[in-house]
Amino acid sequence: MNIEQYMTELGQAARAASRVLLRANTEKKNRALLAIAEQLEDSAEMLQAENAKDLQAGQENGLDAAMLDRLALNDKVIAGMAEGLRQIAALQDPVGEISDMSFRPSGIQVGKMRVPLGVVGIIYESRPNVTVDAAALCLKSGNAAILRGGSEAKFSNQALAQCIAKGLEAADLPATAVQVVETTDREAVGHLIAMPEYVDVIIPRGGKGLIERISQGACVPVIKHLDGICHVYIDDDADFTKAIDVALNAKTHRYGVCNAMETLLVAESQAKKVLPELARLYAEKGVELRGCAKTCAIIAANPATDEDWATEYLAPILSIRVVEDVDMAMDHIAQYSSGHTESIITENFSTSRRFLAEVDSSSVMVNASTRFADGFEYGLGAEIGISTDKFHARGPVGLEGLTSLKYIVLGDGTIRK
Repeated sequence: MNIEQYMTELGQAARAASRVLLRANTEKKNRALLAIAEQLEDSAEMLQAENAKDLQAGQENGLDAAMLDRLALNDKVIAGMAEGLRQIAALQDPVGEISDMSFRPSGIQVGKMRVPLGVVGIIYESRPNVTVDAAALCLKSGNAAILRGGSEAKFSNQALAQCIAKGLEAADLPATAVQVVETTDREAVGHLIAMPEYVDVIIPRGGKGLIERISQGACVPVIKHLDGICHVYIDDDADFTKAIDVALNAKTHRYGVCNAMETLLVAESQAKKVLPELARLYAEKGVELRGCAKTCAIIAANPATDEDWATEYLAPILSIRVVEDVDMAMDHIAQYSSGHTESIITENFSTSRRFLAEVDSSSVMVNASTRFADGFEYGLGAEIGISTDKFHARGPVGLEGLTSLKYIVLGDGTIRK
């Protein structure tokens, strides 16, 4: 296979398909989503047979149990993918929305229309259900998609691609509206991220190493986040019960997720009150604590290093720092945060407003767990990922994040004088 030629052909087909999707109304896109859901359910036996090849190869290649679990396409996962497609079909279609219309003194009427981005390239690892999620979100938002999954799921992804193609054709949409790259050669990724004439945006989903490589080599815009170094700050005016509940949930609800708290900041006036209780609860959960000198003087914790403040553990490990006040907390966040999610626990309205205004992250919360930083929890229905960039999308990226705005002007033979 000539990979450069192959990727160019995929890009050309995707660009052509994106023009067709511009003409597709909501009913046709929803019909395709529902048809894909039916194909998945009808093809469950075939999907599991192909998935078994990936699972066997994964075992032979030494994939750990957690990775194999994410790779598996069992009845529950297939049913979940089908249900996800139906949920996305039920979401409001953002494409074509017109807003901010106003009359100008010249006689023209000016406003904005929401339109698809065009062609979206998505690069991801391990979980084959991402193939369906990504296809569905791109399709509903009117974008053509080129999907490149990990080599560990190559048979599963190609089987899913067959179901997606049949569903698209059943709705009279081109099968090339969603294309799954057939080769697992890394050279294909290099071409995908360097085709601005065919690809409008790249979205990498996976580990930090993958996202760094994509970001450094891409010649087209990238929607991404590298780390989820999330903070919770317990303020001088925090309610004790709220502080305990949020700090426990933000760390221990799930460990290996990007919106889990990695550093707890505690106001000095609260430290002797909240830290002993939190230490007891974290010990019950098996969480290792790493603290500053003031923390270690109050509870049993290993000394924290500068590296700890800058680390996304994705594990039952927590860094704790005692700070003088909200200003010191925000200074720490400004220095070490990855711009993902931060939360303050306080009953002081003025302090909470300062925190919301001055902390520069994609999600900033008051009296709530960082675990809420999620597209579903935000009411987006689904998300393609989290963005810590400031352009074009920030935070959980749902259907609206896969569109942009263009100006529209209405006149009546109006000329500029």
